[in-house]
Amino acid sequence: MATSSVASPEDGATLRRAARGSALNLGGSVVSALANLVLTVLITRLVSSQDAGVFFSATSLFLLAVAISQLGTSTGLVYFLSRARAHGELRHANAYMRTAMVPVLTAAVLIGALVLLLAQPLGELLSPGREEEFAGYMRVMAGFIPCAAVLQLALAATQGLGTMRPFAVVDHVCRSLLHLLLVGLALMVFHDDAIAWYWSMAYLPTAVVAWIWWRRLRDRAAPQVKDPTLRPAGPFWRFSAPRALANVTQVAMQRLDIILVGALAGLGAAAIYAAATRLLVLGQMIARAVAMSGQPLLGESLARPDRSEARHLYRVTTGWLVAVTWPWYLTLMVWGPVMLLVFGEDYSVGHPALLILGAAMLFATSAGMVDMVLNMGGRSLWNLANVVIAFTANIVIDLMLIPSLGLLGAAIGWGTAIVLANLLPLVQVWSTLSMNPYGKGTLGAAAAAALCFAAVPLAFEAALGPSPATFLWSFLTAVALYAPALWFLRRTLELGVFTQALLRRRARTRPVSPEA
Repeated sequence: MATSSVASPEDGATLRRAARGSALNLGGSVVSALANLVLTVLITRLVSSQDAGVFFSATSLFLLAVAISQLGTSTGLVYFLSRARAHGELRHANAYMRTAMVPVLTAAVLIGALVLLLAQPLGELLSPGREEEFAGYMRVMAGFIPCAAVLQLALAATQGLGTMRPFAVVDHVCRSLLHLLLVGLALMVFHDDAIAWYWSMAYLPTAVVAWIWWRRLRDRAAPQVKDPTLRPAGPFWRFSAPRALANVTQVAMQRLDIILVGALAGLGAAAIYAAATRLLVLGQMIARAVAMSGQPLLGESLARPDRSEARHLYRVTTGWLVAVTWPWYLTLMVWGPVMLLVFGEDYSVGHPALLILGAAMLFATSAGMVDMVLNMGGRSLWNLANVVIAFTANIVIDLMLIPSLGLLGAAIGWGTAIVLANLLPLVQVWSTLSMNPYGKGTLGAAAAAALCFAAVPLAFEAALGPSPATFLWSFLTAVALYAPALWFLRRTLELGVFTQALLRRRARTRPVSPEA
C-alpha cells in the first residue's frame, strides 16, 4: 500500500526520533568499523596467516557462544519495553529485565564452563595443526562470556527505553576502541599468546558501564514498582524463545563460515576470508545503526491500530539505508582487489568472495529492516522459520563447496543465505502487513548510487587500468557526483530530517516518560 507523500505530525515526530538515533548510531558505527578494520590490518600484517586464522576462528566461536547465551532476550527486551513505553507502563521495566536476566546469566555461565571443558576437542576439530593454540584461546575467552551477555542485556534494555546513546557509545565506540588498543598493545609489546586475554578483557569494563547506564535510565524513565499481578514471564518467553534460535542462526550465518573455512580449507584461507568480509562490516554496521534506531519505534507504531506511521517509517529508513550503504558495497565490488592489498598481497585473492557477498548485501539493504518489521509485528515464529531456512541453505552449501572451492564456496553459501533471509520476510510483510520498502526515495537512491559508484568507476578502470591511483580518482569523482544527486533527492528521501539529526549538538535521545 502506498503511503502519502505528506507525513502527519506524529509521523514527523517518529521520523525525527529515528533520525536522531540513526545519526548517533551512524557515528558510532563508523568508529567501530574503522577500529575493527585497523585491528584486522594489524593482525594480518603482524602475524602469519595461520596465526590470524586461529584468532579469527576463536573470536567467531566466542561471539556465537554469546549469541546462544542471549536466549533471544535482546529482541524481547526491545519489544516489550518499547510497547510498555507506548502504553505508559515503564514502571514495570525492571520486571522485564529480571525475567530475562536470570536465565541469560545461567546460560552464559553454563556455556562458558562447557567451552572451557571442551576447549581441546574444539581445537582438534576446528583448528587442525594448531589445536593447542586454539584451545588456549578458548580457555581464556570462556570466562568472559557472562560479561558479554550482561553487556548485550543492558544495551538491549536501554534501546527499549528509547535511547541509542548507550549502544553507540559503549558498544560501538568504547568496546571497539578497547579491542584495538588492547590487542595492538599485546601484539607490539607482549607475546602473541596474550591476544586472547587482551581482546576478551574489553568486555568487562563495558559490561559494567552499560549496566550502570541502564539502571540510571530505568529510574529516570519511571519509579519502579513491584506488581504481584504482573506475570511477564509467559508472554516474554513465548515471544523470545523462537527469537533465541533465530538470533543464534543469524550470528552463525555471519561467523560460522570463518570457522568452517578454517576447518575444511585451512587456517590461511580462513584468515583471507575473515579479512575480506571485514570490509563488508562498515556497510553492515551502518545498516544496523539505522535499523536498530527504528526497531523500538516500529514496536510502538505497530502496537497501534493505524499502521500508516509504520509504513512511512519503513520506506523512509530504507531509503536512508540504500543511500548510505550502496556506495560502499558497490565500491568493494568494483575495487576489491585494490582495497584488499591493505591486508597484504596474498589477501587480494578474496575479491571473488567480495563480489558475491557485495551483490547479496545490495539486495538485503534494499529490503530495509524487513526482519525487524516482521518481529515487531508480532510474527517472531515466521522470522524463526525464515532464518532456519536460510541457515540450512548456508550450511548445506558450505559443506558441499568449501572443500573444493575454499572461501569462494563459503561466500556462495553466505550470499545465498543473505538473499533468502531477506526475500522470505519481504514477501510475508508485503502480503500480510501491506508494507514494502520500495518508495521513490529507495529507488532514486539506488539508481544514483549505481550510476556514481559502479558505472563511473568501471569507466575509469577501463580507461586507466586497475591501480590505487585510479581507484582514488574514481572514488573522488563518484563522491563529487553523488553529493548533488542526493541534494536533488533530498525531499524524496526526507534527508532534511536526517541531516538535522546529524547536525544537532544535543544528540541525546532521552527515554520517554509515561506522562509524555
